[in-house]
Amino acid sequence: MPSPPHGSRLRRGVLAVLVAASVAVPVVGAAGPTAVPAPAPAVRGPLRTAEPAALAGRYAGTRADIRAAERAATAHGDRERADALRAMAEPGRRFLSFDGRDGGRGAEVFGDLSHAERIAVLVPGAGTDVDHYGRLRNGAAALREELGDGSAVIAWLGYRTPATVSPAALTSGRASEAAPALRRFVDELRGLRPGARTSLLCHSYGSVVCARAAHGLRVADIVLYASPGTGYPTAADLRARATVWAGRGGDDWIAGVPHMRLGLPFADLGFGADPVDPAFGARHFEAGDGGHGDYLTPGSVPLRNIARIVTGTGPSVTPPGGRRA
Repeated sequence: MPSPPHGSRLRRGVLAVLVAASVAVPVVGAAGPTAVPAPAPAVRGPLRTAEPAALAGRYAGTRADIRAAERAATAHGDRERADALRAMAEPGRRFLSFDGRDGGRGAEVFGDLSHAERIAVLVPGAGTDVDHYGRLRNGAAALREELGDGSAVIAWLGYRTPATVSPAALTSGRASEAAPALRRFVDELRGLRPGARTSLLCHSYGSVVCARAAHGLRVADIVLYASPGTGYPTAADLRARATVWAGRGGDDWIAGVPHMRLGLPFADLGFGADPVDPAFGARHFEAGDGGHGDYLTPGSVPLRNIARIVTGTGPSVTPPGGRRA
C-alpha cells in the first residue's frame, strides 16, 4: 500500500495532538485561576527523619502556610480558593509541603508515614490544582483504605500542571519541568523510610511526568493508568529500575487518542506509543470497565489491582485481547 501523502499524515498528527490536549484531565472543565495571590511558604530544609515528632512539626508548619494562603485568597475575594484552602488546613490534614502560588503545590500524606512499609506516590494529570484537588484527595484516601495499616499514600501535586486544553497539554514541557522535583521528592522519601517499598502511580498526563523522572529512580513500580503515552517508544526507553505497569479501563475515552508524535520546529506534539500496547513492553494489569476518572474508586477492580502492585503481591493480569493470567 502506498504511503499517504504528507498533508494527510500532518492532518492526522494535528488531530492526534488536539485530542491529546485533554490528556489526563481528571475532570472535564476549565482549570482554576492561577493568579490568586498567595505568600511564599516558609523556607524549610529537607526532613532528616520520619520520627513522629519531626513529622508533626512539618505538618504544623505547612498548616500555617496554608492558612496564610487562605487569608490572602479571602482578601483577594476568591471564595472558592479560600474555601478549598480552609479545608486543607483542617486538623488532621497532613502536608509535607505546600505552596499556594501559581495554582498551588502540595504533598499530602494519608496514613502513618513514620511506620510505613509501603509508600505510594500519586502523580496527577492536567487540570489539577488547589481548586480542583478533590478527586486526587479522594483517590489517595481510597487507596490508603484499600492498602490498610503499614502503608502511606502521598498525593503529590508538586508541579505546575497544564490547563485542561492548552498548548502546554500537548507537549512534555511541563513534565520535563516537573521531573526534577519528583525525583527530589522520591529521594527524600527514601531517606526518611529507606526500607519502605515505594511505588509511583501516574494518572494520565502524570504518566508523562513519571516517564521523564524514571531514569534510574529507586522505586519498585511505576504504574501508568489512563495514559495518553509517555513520549517514549517502549518501557525500556524509560531506563527505569522499576517494574513498569500499564492499565486502562474499558470505558476510558483515552483509548480513542491516536498514539502519535508530531515533530515541529518548536516542539514535539503528542505522546507516542500506547503503554497498554504489548509492543510497548509494560506489564499489563486488569483495570476493569470504568472511565478515565474511575481507577481509584472504592471497591473497583483497578483500585484493588493497583493496591496489589503497591504491596508487591501482584495484580490480576489480562493481556490486551487475551485471557486473565
